[in-house]
Amino acid sequence: MSDLSKLKLPAFDWAQSIATPSYVLDVAALKRNLARAAEIKRETGCKILLATKAFALPAAFPLMRDVLDGTTASGEYEARLGHDEFGKEVHVYSPAYATGEVERLTKLAQHIYFNSPEQIAKNLSVVRSHPGVKIGIRINPGYSNATLGGALYDPCAPNSRFGATPDTLNRVPWDEVDILHTHALCESGDEGSVGLIEHVGRVFGDYVRRVKTVNFGGGHFINKPGYDIGKLIAAINAFKTAFNVDVVLEPGAGLVVNTGYLVGSVLDIHHNGKDIAILDASASTHMPDVLEVPYTPEVIGAAPPGEKPHSYILGGKTCMTGDIIGEYSFDRPLKTGDRVIFTDMMQYSFVKNNTFNGVPLPDLAVLDEDGTTRTLRSFGYDDFRHRLG
Repeated sequence: MSDLSKLKLPAFDWAQSIATPSYVLDVAALKRNLARAAEIKRETGCKILLATKAFALPAAFPLMRDVLDGTTASGEYEARLGHDEFGKEVHVYSPAYATGEVERLTKLAQHIYFNSPEQIAKNLSVVRSHPGVKIGIRINPGYSNATLGGALYDPCAPNSRFGATPDTLNRVPWDEVDILHTHALCESGDEGSVGLIEHVGRVFGDYVRRVKTVNFGGGHFINKPGYDIGKLIAAINAFKTAFNVDVVLEPGAGLVVNTGYLVGSVLDIHHNGKDIAILDASASTHMPDVLEVPYTPEVIGAAPPGEKPHSYILGGKTCMTGDIIGEYSFDRPLKTGDRVIFTDMMQYSFVKNNTFNGVPLPDLAVLDEDGTTRTLRSFGYDDFRHRLG
């Protein structure tokens, strides 16, 4: 087992004793991120929701509940999680709802968003029978600022499934609609957030005046270095003044960026043209966005290949040829048992992981502010077997 303190990283001594693989939430980092959200709320009076599609760790909900107004869901089970575990407002949107789903959602959510005028008409009687539930319409604004993944992560890409297009908006029963919703960003800086807000006001102002609330969705990367929340605050306040509406944001990754790690261990060193370190952490099972986006995650103490004396390809133990995390260089040779710590592993990691090949799911753990770690949940064969029927 390696000693990361030799890399002058004593803050990561905890990684030597934790079981691997393991996702580890850094509570101090999460608190710093939530402070930014609290400032936006304080200066604008807007609501901020947690998008559970990106991060859904009930153990963190009490801390997040102190700042956030509730959760937003992409379907019934996420809505139930928000209702049962977070306990504040629940908003839900899906491009379509299964038979009976809207009726069940009325018991869980206070705000249900629909994808088209036809969906509202189809479900209007169901929602009306529950007076406390508000109706939203998602629009496709024809504007986006997705900064990664191209069309794969652009909600407004050609032929997108998401949102009523401008030519259909005159068919919306606006007297029944409380919220206009648009989600058009992905990992966007302040220029994307401000651009979307201004675009909606400029192009869809007549419709904005017919609702009480506008939800600008997620993708606002408010905790990414360089994001100027002052510009976002100014844009929200200007929009509220112009249209006399409430404003909602629903970031997911933007709330938990850089708040945790995936810790893995080196299982073996293989050589085939280059040195290859095979880990118990996998791209294909434990961090699928590495392959889907794709991107190369940062590793504590490592640099791009060739910058430090010892370079390695890091790969998982699955049978998938493409289970490659990336290529890195280190100050000293890697050996069996060394710990490898991947950063920014709270967003879209454990909510998307899988058990392909029967590879065990990583533990879920928390790094408390006093530097101690605690394991929330470990997964074993029964978790793998249960989902196979």
